[in-house]
Amino acid sequence: MFLKRLGKGPGKNRKEIMQGAVNYRNGKFHNVEPTAVNPNNVSIFKILKAVINKPASVVPPVQLPVIKTNLHKLKSDVPVVVWFGHSSYFLKYLGFTILVDPVFSGNASPFKFFGSSFTGTDIFTAADFPEIDLLIITHDHYDHLDYPFIKQIAGKVKKVVTALGVGSHLELWGINENIIHEIAWGEKMPVNNDLDITALPARHFSGRSFSRFNTLWASFALQWGTYKIYIGSDSGYSKEFARIGKEFGKFDLAFLECGQYNSYWPQIHMFPEETVQAARDLKAEILFPVHWGKFVLSTHPWNQSAIRVTEEAEKRDQKYIIPKIGEAWYLGKAYEQEQWWNI
Repeated sequence: MFLKRLGKGPGKNRKEIMQGAVNYRNGKFHNVEPTAVNPNNVSIFKILKAVINKPASVVPPVQLPVIKTNLHKLKSDVPVVVWFGHSSYFLKYLGFTILVDPVFSGNASPFKFFGSSFTGTDIFTAADFPEIDLLIITHDHYDHLDYPFIKQIAGKVKKVVTALGVGSHLELWGINENIIHEIAWGEKMPVNNDLDITALPARHFSGRSFSRFNTLWASFALQWGTYKIYIGSDSGYSKEFARIGKEFGKFDLAFLECGQYNSYWPQIHMFPEETVQAARDLKAEILFPVHWGKFVLSTHPWNQSAIRVTEEAEKRDQKYIIPKIGEAWYLGKAYEQEQWWNI
C-alpha cells in the first residue's frame, strides 16, 4: 500500500514525449523563471523545527461549518462550483462534470502523522460523486493526487487531463490509459464541442518521493461555452500570470492558491497579497482562493489565508468568493458572503 501510494515515474515512452516540451532539459522540467524550493538555503533542521513546533492556531478551534451538497442532483444554467477544502473542487455546467485535484483519504502525505485533514471536513466519499466527465490533475504532490481516492473513483471517470508524466501514477492505480491525456504548457486540447482546455505554466515543482521535477506541473484555462475559467496549480508569484491574462483577455473565475505559504519557500507558494495580484494580472472577474481550509502544511494560523486575501481583495476592489466547504456556489447568481472563517 505504501509503495503504491508513492506512484510510478514516467517510463521510456513518456520520456520520449517529454523530450519535446520546451521546458524539459537534462532529464528534468524547469520553471519559466529561476525558482528554488528553499531559495535562502535555510537548513532543513531549522525548517523541521518550525514545522514540528507549530502554534495551536494552525488548526481550527472548533469544527468548521460544512454543507453536504447532493452532487448527483446539481442542475444549473451557469457554472456551479462545490469546493471541498484545500485544492479539491467540483464543477458542473452544460450537463458536464469536472473534478479537480481530489483528496479525500483524510491525509495529504504518505504518512499518517503529517497532513491530516481538519475534523469534519472529509464528509464526501466516492459514492457521493456522479460520473466524472473530466478529471483534472494539476500535479502529482500528495495534497493534489490522492491514491486511495483515485482507486475508489476510477470506475466513474470518463476522461483525465493532466500534465506530462503524471499519467504514469494513474495507470499504476487502475485508470485506463486510453482515457488519460497528458499535455504540455501551451498545448490546447478540445474536450467536447463546448469545452477546450489549455495547459499553462505554474511556478512550482513535482515529485512524490525523492525525485523532483520528473513530471510536469501545470495550471489550466477552460474555455467553456461562453465562460473562461482559470484552474490554478500551486505556484509562486510569477510574471506568467500577466502574460496569461493578456493571452486570454480575461477570466470570469480564477481558482488561485493562497495558503501553505512561508518565508522559507516564497518562490513556490504565494502569500495572500500575491494571490490578489495574480488575480488582477489574470484580469479575473472573481477570485476563488484555494489551497487552504483543510490541511496543515505550513505554520501560519489556519484562517490567516482567508483573512489576508479578503482584506487585500477589498483594498484593491477585487471580487472574491469563499463558500463553505461542500456548499454549492453559482457563478453570476446572487450570493451573500459570510465570513465563516472568523471563528
